[in-house]
Amino acid sequence: MIRFAAFFVALHLLFFSSVHNSQAGADYEAEHKHAIVLAMFGTTVEPALDGLLNIRSRLMEQYPHTPVRIAFTSNIIRKKWQQRAQDPDYIKTHPEILPEILHVKTPLATIADLQNEGFDSIVLQPTHISMGEEFLDLQTYVDALMRMGTVKKEKYKPFHTIALGRPAMGTYGTGHPYGKDLERIVQVLAPDVQLAKKEQAGLVYMGHGNEYFPGSGGAYLELAAKMREMYPDVVTAIGCVEGFPGIAEVMETLKLRQVQKVVLKPFMVVAGDHTINDMSGEDEDSWQSILQKNGFEVISVNEGLGENKDFAGIFVENAIDAAEDAGIKLN
Repeated sequence: MIRFAAFFVALHLLFFSSVHNSQAGADYEAEHKHAIVLAMFGTTVEPALDGLLNIRSRLMEQYPHTPVRIAFTSNIIRKKWQQRAQDPDYIKTHPEILPEILHVKTPLATIADLQNEGFDSIVLQPTHISMGEEFLDLQTYVDALMRMGTVKKEKYKPFHTIALGRPAMGTYGTGHPYGKDLERIVQVLAPDVQLAKKEQAGLVYMGHGNEYFPGSGGAYLELAAKMREMYPDVVTAIGCVEGFPGIAEVMETLKLRQVQKVVLKPFMVVAGDHTINDMSGEDEDSWQSILQKNGFEVISVNEGLGENKDFAGIFVENAIDAAEDAGIKLN
């Protein structure tokens, strides 16, 4: 009888212990460390860095307790900074250059560093204008990283979540219609329109473009049309260095609307080499020279879109959307 009572007590304790442990397991939530990586094409032009750092500053203000790292997607640009980092004379004459620029890494290397530091939930936010090859490369990176598993438990996977934000002009899908993204851009470009209006001029943007993506120029044409619709007092035309539409299509638009004077600006995050050389350079094949040769008066403004605080805010908003969609709680 005594043995039976002891057995009953032991069974009773085991039952409640199991219930307690089960409840504790149900209440347990893994702690995920969050970070943001800004995937930028990059620039080697020192003053142009302001546009990139402005985006980072906006994100840091939004999430003061979340690490924000910079990565450059351009191999050529990273190599240039690596060479400068090894040059004592350059370091001495450019004390303003931040270490994270001098020693900038690829998006993959930057993500790997974060994973090594214990961060498993990452927002990868591109600062690209359109859904070109740079953005599509980032998509493949994210897909590959999220496929990485482990023979151990699920919680030992290298990453819990990697969320890819969308470029400024949006991407495909119904979650965030690209048309809304274009409308947002139109709104934040109001200061450029005011400048053109003050100068009694048209507004011409030079984008980068891509000759290997059929139809990629359609988004630029649509954006220009939305600009003319919202700001009918100023004729806006957008062309690209590569692909369609080019400078010829821009001039056709200007001539059809009898525009003789233009404000010329880069439709790029930074005013880097393309702006200095291809847009406002003195060579005969720069956009400024071509426009002037064709009878247009040109006011060139070497200012990247990233320097516009509201345009920089677009990337912040896209990072917020990516985090929310993925269930990442940034702070």
